[in-house]
Amino acid sequence: MLLPVALLLLGALTAVVAPRLLARADWPEREPVVALWAWQCVVAGVLMCCVLSMTVSAAAAWQAVRGHVFAPAPHGVVEAYGLGAGGSWAPATAVVLALGGVWTAAMLTREIVRARARRRKGRAELRLRAPLLPGEEPGADRLVVLEGERPDAWWLPGSAPQLVITTAALRRLKGRQLDAVLAHEQGHAQARHDWLLHCSGALATGFPQVPVFAAFRDEMHRLVELAADDVASRRFGRLTIALALVELNEDRGVFGPCPTPQAHVPQRVHRLLAARPRLTAGRRLRLTAAAALVPVVPLLVTFVPGLRALG
Repeated sequence: MLLPVALLLLGALTAVVAPRLLARADWPEREPVVALWAWQCVVAGVLMCCVLSMTVSAAAAWQAVRGHVFAPAPHGVVEAYGLGAGGSWAPATAVVLALGGVWTAAMLTREIVRARARRRKGRAELRLRAPLLPGEEPGADRLVVLEGERPDAWWLPGSAPQLVITTAALRRLKGRQLDAVLAHEQGHAQARHDWLLHCSGALATGFPQVPVFAAFRDEMHRLVELAADDVASRRFGRLTIALALVELNEDRGVFGPCPTPQAHVPQRVHRLLAARPRLTAGRRLRLTAAAALVPVVPLLVTFVPGLRALG
């Protein structure tokens, strides 16, 4: 019975080849939303291979699982999968992959718990620096202005999301630049980019030896910023959001020769100023459809023996 092995090999091939293809392509910076979708499909395809391999291995190892998985299937379909020839490796494979699934769920739960703790801490600090006035309800204002010498703006997600901006940022941002920054942060909130960052962070933390998950996390952090930049630039222009990024980050040394944690900011500014045209709608549709096929391929591979038996 080679199907579980074939699925694992397919998952490994996807994990190695797909990130390299995306890294060499020039369209992700022009279409970050499509690139976000493509990366999600790649990771979903890898996880799908693992889940299907675990399911088939468990069906080969234990009769109880086989009865549930193949309950409505004709006898010929069950015979086509050769489940009786699983050998001693089938239960081991199923257990290892099941433990990997449990570990993934635990890492995602930990990431969400930590994110909520950080959010509560941020709101507590916000209430300390900007206390409520008498009669004011918590979370009533979506925009909060803080006294601060460092220009900064960030979005606090949650049931009552708020945009926080410092007085230094208000002094620096001119004209429609403030509106562009607000649109950028609102783009993050509307697209729920925080969930993408939680999921990618959980996978990268839980499986640090798997390069595809580390690349997934890094690309999510980069692409969500590009996508939010595009949301703001479509409303207020590329030059406006580029100048706003310069004003907010000029004092942090990000435009100097030494690398900083915000080294992606100059790349974002150059991208906005280059103003490369978007892909055509037809090509965006083709890329979206091609990416959607990645998690479908493991399903087709899994169903091939059964379809042959029925055909």
